[in-house]
Amino acid sequence: YGVVEFDEQGKVISLEEKPEVPKSNYAVPGLYFYDASVTEKAAALRPSARGEYEITDLNRLYLEEGTLKVELFGRGFAWLDTGNCDSLLEASNFVATIQNRQGFYVSCIEEIAWRQGWIPTEQLLLLGQQLEKTEYGKYLIELAKQS
Repeated sequence: YGVVEFDEQGKVISLEEKPEVPKSNYAVPGLYFYDASVTEKAAALRPSARGEYEITDLNRLYLEEGTLKVELFGRGFAWLDTGNCDSLLEASNFVATIQNRQGFYVSCIEEIAWRQGWIPTEQLLLLGQQLEKTEYGKYLIELAKQS
């Protein structure tokens, strides 16, 4: 995971990948949107000291050219590291608890698009019908029927 640091005006001033001592409490959750120059920038990257290509290095290129934009998530959002078996299990249990107690799927992109008005109920129903043999598909169909 990466950590982003802001100045007093809320401008990004640094990005770090897996820091031992983070400069802030703002984790980068891994949701990115890039422009058309991303492939050229990514092709120029070199492996890190860990032998991996780091998304933080790509984001740092955007920071250096002054085009990086970061949106802060407010309360109600949870970021969970899933980099090892234990943390993956913890994240899975967290999601299961939320879904079972509240009756809503976590991060259901079709539901989000529908609730935001980006897709109509008919499209939500069609998406659910394409997956009707799965619990996920049944959930989408039920949402569409409730509207």
